[in-house]
Amino acid sequence: MMNAVSVNANDMEWQASESYSAGAEEKVLSVGGTIAPRAILLKIPSGWSMNVHSHIHTELHYVLEGEYESKGEIYRSGTFRVIPREVEHGPFTSKNGAIILVTWCTLQDQ
Repeated sequence: MMNAVSVNANDMEWQASESYSAGAEEKVLSVGGTIAPRAILLKIPSGWSMNVHSHIHTELHYVLEGEYESKGEIYRSGTFRVIPREVEHGPFTSKNGAIILVTWCTLQDQ
């Protein structure tokens, strides 16, 4: 039997993100594995940008603070996005910065 796992992001320090463009920081909530998908809080600064890319997993975004833009669409605080695996997304920019909950998962029908 597995036990529940909890983390409090308020107790974590922001770390430079190696997976995103310069200036992005992250707090890793879950590294991913058999009981949970990979999940991070992503903090992007004002003026940040990132090129088009894709993933082998479905990517979920929930914008907690601020906003970012992709392909002419602005995603503001409160927006939830599902980006299917292998779908190119981006480029991304943020005029004023944002904090985004990003989760990567494998769905059963994939």
